[in-house]
Amino acid sequence: MSLIKPHGSDELNPLFVYDSDENEALQKEAKGLPSIVVSSATAANAVMLGGGYFNPLTGYMNKADALSVAKGMKTTSGLFWPVPILNLVKDAGSIKAGTRIALKDPNIEGNPILAVMDVKAVEEFSDAEMALMSQEIYRPSPKEAHPGVEAFNAQGKVCISGPIKVLNFSYFQEEFPDTFRTAVEIRNEIAERGWKKVVAFQTRNPMHLAHEELCHMAMKRLNCDGLVIHMLLGKLKKGDIPAPVRDAAIRKMVELYFPPNSAMVTGYGFDMLYAGPKEAVLHAVFRQNMGATHFIVGRDHAGVGDHYGAFDAQVIFDKEVPAGALKIEIFKADHTAYSKKLNKVVMMCEAPDHVKEDFVLLSGTKVREMLGQGIEPPKEFSRPEVAQILINYYKSLEK
Repeated sequence: MSLIKPHGSDELNPLFVYDSDENEALQKEAKGLPSIVVSSATAANAVMLGGGYFNPLTGYMNKADALSVAKGMKTTSGLFWPVPILNLVKDAGSIKAGTRIALKDPNIEGNPILAVMDVKAVEEFSDAEMALMSQEIYRPSPKEAHPGVEAFNAQGKVCISGPIKVLNFSYFQEEFPDTFRTAVEIRNEIAERGWKKVVAFQTRNPMHLAHEELCHMAMKRLNCDGLVIHMLLGKLKKGDIPAPVRDAAIRKMVELYFPPNSAMVTGYGFDMLYAGPKEAVLHAVFRQNMGATHFIVGRDHAGVGDHYGAFDAQVIFDKEVPAGALKIEIFKADHTAYSKKLNKVVMMCEAPDHVKEDFVLLSGTKVREMLGQGIEPPKEFSRPEVAQILINYYKSLEK
């Protein structure tokens, strides 16, 4: 049995230029091309396109595709795709269709060249179209501001579309050499390990006992050979724990509490959209591209604030993703917590005879407070070895 096929094609087509001579020639050529420093979101899209995660896209979407994807999750040619992949700017200057341009990285000092782009169109979205996309992609609650919508609109309304060739992976490869992996690399490693059934777990936080047990649960119920813990390494919101600390905590957990050759710790370079249901679908697409057959979607997946219902990110797969659009399967998870009655972690929906007091439930805020004071959360909540890494991090903030 071969690995699951990527989305939209038989083979993975990463847009990174792996041939070193060609890469060097393009770097040289790019120095003489008109250039723009792109937004962080555009740079993250380039990294994902480069690594094969956004297969089968060949570059940034034009206006018609972006609006079609926002409204109905498919491009004008009929490819299923959950969110527009755009290069938005405030002003394109003299750039027009037919020009070749260099895209510069906003996240590295000196703005090195990230990619070369052949511009097919330069178009402007109206305010009404930006509002429509904000509404359709993010589905924000009218009661509070949405950080994803704000970040989306801050980029500008001018859309530069066309194919790209990616020349480097921004800061991710250098800052996270042990963790950052392209979809190509993960696919290869899954094949090398001989895994056939593979479940992926998305995280932007350290993993506590409930997350760990959820992964064990999914592996057991799905009869998986392996687990890919796939952590977001890009821009987060204020107060989130930085990637190197999360990485250390997760690696310690895997080393001590997972059998050998059962879990891979990896990361990807992308900025969090906080788009809830639509982002959950995007997460599923690129997990299929990296070779996972199953993907865990839990409560309030990729959510923020009170914008989404607890299970909106699961419902979208049943109600809005057309049958057969994706090959990857979703493992739907409820909130997991330690049951004092059963002395183990359970899915709360599977313990109907429990009341709230039967579970060890701690809010993220409460846990951060405890760790900040050097207090280890209860063993029913966090592994002591993991807690220690986080305590050391919070202590370092005081210096």
